[in-house]
Amino acid sequence: MRDFRQIIVVLKERIEAKDKKERIYDKDVAALLNISQSKFATIKKRNATPYVALLEYCYKESICCSEIFFD
Repeated sequence: MRDFRQIIVVLKERIEAKDKKERIYDKDVAALLNISQSKFATIKKRNATPYVALLEYCYKESICCSEIFFD
């Protein structure tokens, strides 16, 4: 199972592929998960995983959550 820092990398890769952007920042991932930037920074610092926000994102985007949580 991936930790939150690894999940961030996966989400950034998905956004880059979808939106064709060159660089994706943490603020983009925070907005994607409907989390404030300050709360996102705290979560990232603690390496805690916001499961509810991630599951809501997966549901909204019709993504299998195992693609996000597991290798």
